[in-house]
Amino acid sequence: MAEINLFLIFLGSIGFDLLIGDPRFLIHPVQIIGFYIKKISNYLINNFGGNKKILFWGGFIVSISTIGISFSFGKLIELSYVQSRNHFLGGFLIFFGLSSCIATKGLISSVKEIAELIEYKEINAQNKSLIQEKVQRIVSRDVSSSSIEHLLRSSTESLTENSVDGIFGPLLWIFIGIVFMKFSIFFPGPLSLGFSYKAISTLDSMIGYKYDYFKYLGFFSAKIEDIFTFIPSRLVLITLPLVSTKVNQYKSIIKKSYLDGKKYDSPNAGISEAIFAYIAGVKLGGKSKYKKEIIEKPIINPTGDSCTREKIKLICQLILRLQFLWIIIFFVLIFLLSRV
Repeated sequence: MAEINLFLIFLGSIGFDLLIGDPRFLIHPVQIIGFYIKKISNYLINNFGGNKKILFWGGFIVSISTIGISFSFGKLIELSYVQSRNHFLGGFLIFFGLSSCIATKGLISSVKEIAELIEYKEINAQNKSLIQEKVQRIVSRDVSSSSIEHLLRSSTESLTENSVDGIFGPLLWIFIGIVFMKFSIFFPGPLSLGFSYKAISTLDSMIGYKYDYFKYLGFFSAKIEDIFTFIPSRLVLITLPLVSTKVNQYKSIIKKSYLDGKKYDSPNAGISEAIFAYIAGVKLGGKSKYKKEIIEKPIINPTGDSCTREKIKLICQLILRLQFLWIIIFFVLIFLLSRV
């Protein structure tokens, strides 16, 4: 019955994230992971920046070591918890560990704050600078010269893309870990897979770019993230319409979203952005500045409206509804599994 106990801890961690988010008094695992990645990456760039081969294989070592350490740490806590027969301390560590893997409150709160600043504040040079600073924290593009309209679009694209990386990807892999633990405590469990996915996501966000040194240093990180986010992004594609008012257009919306999403270089980002865009009725894509280069992303839902505070609010509601649906599905599957 270990899977039942783990699932209950999982439910508690989801509730904790929704209510509290990441406690400021605790060091977040991403901070530790990020510190490790930054130190090794900077060393490789500073000492071997002109050697593509060393950067390439160095990036492989950074990726594998980061994921391996994260997995091992999570597995150690899981083994300690199960072998101690569900000891309180082990359960407590798993509870907070799983909560740290999910970013629902943090993601939604940060984007809502930006939308409300734009909606309710008189836009002057000082306010716009503050808004740009907040948007820059959640996007990789350069928004220092962006218009208010572009800031809203950037925030919306970040929200729709990161909903998979920060919420639905971790949820799925944590659930898979719970199922694995049904068969053996030595299989990957919820915390080891949750920490691993968080490491993969952090690697991609820090070095998984396609310019300068990162084309080589971040190659493996980007590819691994593509693999592990492939299934979650497509599950979001086929389940999001079920919690919307457009469920009667199910087939056509999925088809349009898939076709628009496939235009993106990333096999996952475009898919997740597109399904939210069609459900919320917004237009995404277009020109964005990365470093000194202007990149024009394919247009998603060309007949959609511009991004507004109300559209962002709707997308946030869709995320919460979909998370609730996934939890119900997971609960039913765990219940059926426990009867076997």
